[in-house]
Amino acid sequence: MINETNIKNLIAKAGDVKIVAAVKQRTADEINTLLKFGIDTVGENRVQDLLAKYEATKGLKWHFIGNLQTNKVKYIVDKVQLIQSVDRENLALEIQKQCQKHDIIMPVLIEVNLDEDSKGGIKTTELHALLKYISTLKNLKIQGLMFIPPINSDEETYQNIKQIFLRYKDEFSLTILSCGMSDDYEIAIKYGANMIRPGSILFNSKRGE
Repeated sequence: MINETNIKNLIAKAGDVKIVAAVKQRTADEINTLLKFGIDTVGENRVQDLLAKYEATKGLKWHFIGNLQTNKVKYIVDKVQLIQSVDRENLALEIQKQCQKHDIIMPVLIEVNLDEDSKGGIKTTELHALLKYISTLKNLKIQGLMFIPPINSDEETYQNIKQIFLRYKDEFSLTILSCGMSDDYEIAIKYGANMIRPGSILFNSKRGE
């Protein structure tokens, strides 16, 4: 169920920051309701769920924001406007191959891992090498970086995120810093995020739902 009050408050606080609604476990009807508030871009964590909702959500733009398996890339490259979770060379190469088949260029973000317990994301020490590799792939366009900070991170973590982004911004013409979900979008914006991925705050649900 949509939480209209929360949505309006979030939009007001976000200002010019791009809102990508995380719609994991949300129905197509709930997702379509976001349009009336001006939220026209949504993100899904699972390929099978994106495919199940895609036809019933016309008028919305889709981002993929979860861990992407190489054998599932072929199902979404012609349906999403941005893949936010590229974190390894073999995944980038598979996106390249599938995009060649469709004659499209896929905008991507590199997911950076700040938490050793996290399943996805590349380590900061390996980030530059991955950026250089992907920049050689003709059917991929690096637009920025994506972060999922550990829960209850302090301000130093977000300052670190900002510095990582700025370190590579000019060299690779990065324009998007995707960081911040329902619980931390305000501090993420404070430290430079220009794209956020709120989910539970938009609906009457708990974090992670």
